[in-house]
Amino acid sequence: MHFTLRQLKVFETVARLGSYTRAAEELHLTQPAVSMQVKQLEESAGLPLFEVLGKKIFLTPAGREMHHYCRAIGQQLDEVDRVMAEMKGMKRGRLVIAVASTANYFAPRLLATFSRQHPQTTISLDVTNRKGLLDHLDNNDIDLVIMGRPPAGLDLVAEAFTDNPLVVIAPPDHALVKTTCIPLERLQQETFVVRERGSGTRTAMERFFAEKKAHLSTGMEMSSNEAIKQAVQAGLGLGLVSIHTLELELETERLVVLDVESFPILRHWYVVHRQGKRLSPVAQLFKDFVAKEARGLLNDSAHYLAHV
Repeated sequence: MHFTLRQLKVFETVARLGSYTRAAEELHLTQPAVSMQVKQLEESAGLPLFEVLGKKIFLTPAGREMHHYCRAIGQQLDEVDRVMAEMKGMKRGRLVIAVASTANYFAPRLLATFSRQHPQTTISLDVTNRKGLLDHLDNNDIDLVIMGRPPAGLDLVAEAFTDNPLVVIAPPDHALVKTTCIPLERLQQETFVVRERGSGTRTAMERFFAEKKAHLSTGMEMSSNEAIKQAVQAGLGLGLVSIHTLELELETERLVVLDVESFPILRHWYVVHRQGKRLSPVAQLFKDFVAKEARGLLNDSAHYLAHV
């Protein structure tokens, strides 16, 4: 096979976006130029890489294989750029980071402070669920991830940088609001609005109640913390969320943290990347920044928690 890096770049962009038109816009090329590059790559491969069904394009089996190698080549070229930048001592560049949806309540604060300290840095942020974060790490298409503790047995480096307390929330008019040291047995009489299965919060909640040999009655499942808070405010049940998601609701007294025995559930936030990954200078700067300054920047929630 004879192909050019330009052809691979164009092909990868079309495959990623699923559109010749959108690929042309991203690459600042005309659509015929994009089509020609893909056609030349197909001729070199001797196999069709895309098929058109209706108004949509899909990768053929050969196209899926080509896409896999295109991404691998792209990652190697990115690593070359990073190594050269590191050798030149550059402290500028692009930080690609993904955070758990719960962490997004404080991640912008971290990123804003880091950006002010390093104004030559550009930042790309993806907010996704736990599965999405693990997919990013598996695909190695991200610099760093902020999440709860990742599953054991994966080829990852995970460093804790601050606490992530999980608390029980209720609407202000709930019968338990003024009760102190509520026993877990009393919570078994309540219905909980919970996150979807597989989420870090749901897993921690189920593990905690199982260890305490307490049964938890669950009602509605929600795919976001915002949905849980809205449901609890509406009186659909109690909820269990990270204290970091509650700053606005506690200030406006739309929700209350209940005083429950053995709570909060103490977890941690981690900055995570692939084992052996060569971090760019900017990614290493951000990792060091999180380790040194995140706890101080996020102490407002911890201060509130100490007084509930």
